[in-house]
Amino acid sequence: MSASRVFITGGASGLGRALAERYARAGASVCIADLNDARGAETVQALQARGGRAHYLRCDVREEADLAAAAQWLQQHWGGVDLVFNNAGVAASGAIGELPIADWQWIVDINLLGVVRGCKVFAPLLAAQGGGHIVNTASMAGLIHPPLMSAYNATKAAVVALSETLKVELARDRIQVSVVCPAFFRTNLAESARAADGDSNRMMSKLVTQARRSADDIAELVYAGVARGDFHILTHKREARIWRLKRLLPYAVYAGLMQRATKKMMGKAAARGDAGA
Repeated sequence: MSASRVFITGGASGLGRALAERYARAGASVCIADLNDARGAETVQALQARGGRAHYLRCDVREEADLAAAAQWLQQHWGGVDLVFNNAGVAASGAIGELPIADWQWIVDINLLGVVRGCKVFAPLLAAQGGGHIVNTASMAGLIHPPLMSAYNATKAAVVALSETLKVELARDRIQVSVVCPAFFRTNLAESARAADGDSNRMMSKLVTQARRSADDIAELVYAGVARGDFHILTHKREARIWRLKRLLPYAVYAGLMQRATKKMMGKAAARGDAGA
């Protein structure tokens, strides 16, 4: 099925914008949803400059009514939607004893329940029109669970579980489901990230800003994965190998490897911090 009508939450920046631009280049009509009106207008202008059909909707994924209004707009103006990206997300880092419950509630409401709301709203629409494709943005953190990121890991693991459930549940309605699991890439995720302490914040910022791949790189890989009908869209080969290793090894062996790798990584991060001080 050709993805001629695309809806993307968090579409005004980061991976969402990169996806919007990639699908616009392919000739799709792209509707982006976001809370940043200025960036939304800028993105739509850039998409329209390519000659494509584009629209911006202000949409808070914490509000089911906002997503329902988006679905209604797509039905009324574009006759429906072919490809739904539940992409909006935020990050939080910190040790389990340090990150406030309020930050847990914030990230769960956006990263997990935001995706749940998107699926809940759009699945009936896709079923009624005879099919479609839902793509949920998770993370490699939802598969291999690095330390000091328990809140982020938990929400992304839940998105993977939700996607696996819906892959089977929605098949009878001819709705395809994919889950995107990238490792760190260069994006603006750190702008809205919350951290329990300065060390966690610096670590997350470095992992994002010093990543080798850009949002455009990830969008290209996602575009190809969706076109193939992949369920797991894994954009980083090294981290994908670690996940496969985790599935094969006894967990005690895998945990030991992770502990040693984490100790090495934290040591390097501390050394870089001292050098930059």
